[in-house]
Amino acid sequence: MIEHFLPEDDYPISGAVRAGAFVFVSGEAGTDNDGNVVAGGIEPETHRAIQKLLKALKAAGCDARHVVKVTAWLSDPDDFQQFNKIYAEYFTSAPPARTTVASSLVIDAKIEIEAIAYKPR
Repeated sequence: MIEHFLPEDDYPISGAVRAGAFVFVSGEAGTDNDGNVVAGGIEPETHRAIQKLLKALKAAGCDARHVVKVTAWLSDPDDFQQFNKIYAEYFTSAPPARTTVASSLVIDAKIEIEAIAYKPR
């Protein structure tokens, strides 16, 4: 059975999709509820993006402990150390596998992050 968990914004995507024991969370950027990038740079954007990711996980019945893989895109590779510091605050014990890539993003943001979680029903 596949379940879709819709985001609060108007984008034509699911915030998360549960397929059996796996939950796939769509990419989250550090934007506010109106879709504006939060002010202050990589640190507040990272906090906000991860908070949104965790909210999508929660809607699907998961939390950070269930995340097995994360992919993060940074628009500026020089932001890696600051991103990594904030990321470590949310994934404290047994962190998931992760890929971090420097890439331009579709919006004028510094980060986008997605996750795959595993939690049998």
